[in-house]
Amino acid sequence: MKTEGKSGWLLLVMSLLVMGLSATMSSASFGDQYHRGRRKTMLPDEATSSLGLNRAASSIVLPVHGNVYPIGSYNVTLNIGQPPKPYFLDPDTGSDLTWLQCDAPCVRCTEAPHPLYRPNNDLVVCKDPLCEALHAPGSHKCDNPEQCDYEVEYADGGSSLGVLVRDAFLLNFTNGNQRTTHLALGCGYDQLPGSSYHPIDGVLGLGKGKPSIVSQLSNQGLVRHVIGHCLSGRGGGFFFLGDGLYDSSRIVWTPMSPDYTKHYSPGLAELIVGGKSTGFRNLVMVFDSGSSYTYLNSQAYQFLTSWLKRELTGKPLKEALDDKTLPLCWKGRKPFRNIRDVKTYFKPLALRFASGRKDTTLFELPPEAYLIISVNFTFHDLPIFLHFK
Repeated sequence: MKTEGKSGWLLLVMSLLVMGLSATMSSASFGDQYHRGRRKTMLPDEATSSLGLNRAASSIVLPVHGNVYPIGSYNVTLNIGQPPKPYFLDPDTGSDLTWLQCDAPCVRCTEAPHPLYRPNNDLVVCKDPLCEALHAPGSHKCDNPEQCDYEVEYADGGSSLGVLVRDAFLLNFTNGNQRTTHLALGCGYDQLPGSSYHPIDGVLGLGKGKPSIVSQLSNQGLVRHVIGHCLSGRGGGFFFLGDGLYDSSRIVWTPMSPDYTKHYSPGLAELIVGGKSTGFRNLVMVFDSGSSYTYLNSQAYQFLTSWLKRELTGKPLKEALDDKTLPLCWKGRKPFRNIRDVKTYFKPLALRFASGRKDTTLFELPPEAYLIISVNFTFHDLPIFLHFK
């Protein structure tokens, strides 16, 4: 990496609140080219868990490709169809539905890394419980009982419309077994790109609802309903499904709140800066791997950025107002080559969760967790794939 003629800059990426995921449903005949408006309804409060399942064979590990910056997205590869073909999917813990851009034929499809998915004729019928789970309570109607129509919309304005099908997934388990299992997925024949669009074959839904891939695998007794991910600051990483991989003694645990059935959420968080409470104690947090950045509400965000600016007073860093990559940026006297170059100027952040009446869990964020080096040799706040609301 060459640095001649460049200034070292530092950016903060924590942004204002992003709206949560919503999904809409509408009807169309499979393969017909319909253009119509979209009705907005929230995803149903469906959450399944099979942690007590004793038939789980192993875990599934999915290598992750991509990075936070400059790519701004991650993807995993799944082999789907008969014969199996590879597809790049966005792993999204904030939504349930897995879908591929689909030649059914396609009305509107965005640029994709692979040829469009060609569906088989194994349609999921409208009365199937997986189809019902994609609708808000009371909104499930079967204009065409032979198929399940879906439409899902995302926070960035992107959407996919199509029908639910079943097809073969070729999966590799950590116990050495390779298995083909049939799972439901969306055949998306009408896609609109969102503001964070990037070429992709589809989305891997890892949410809490019945239609999610992890729920379907759990219901088949193949893995326990556990998901996790490890993402490197240098890019890449892995997702795992099932509980046969991690060492529980090396993990800090906090329970997911039952009050938030649409997303994985530990509940209310308190923002800690430099080891001291900020007074922001009721931040509702959800884990959303489909979002590249960490988001705070406007009050907490303004407090944090003001605090950072005060902390840097008198330090050899200057705000770089001419860099518009992200809202907050600093530059130094010379290019930054590593986060260690500026680590001493930044204090750790933390989130404190109440995991019981007396117990609390501290989720610590050292400077490495909220700063990254940009292509312009700047530091950006490093997303940790959480939304703060």
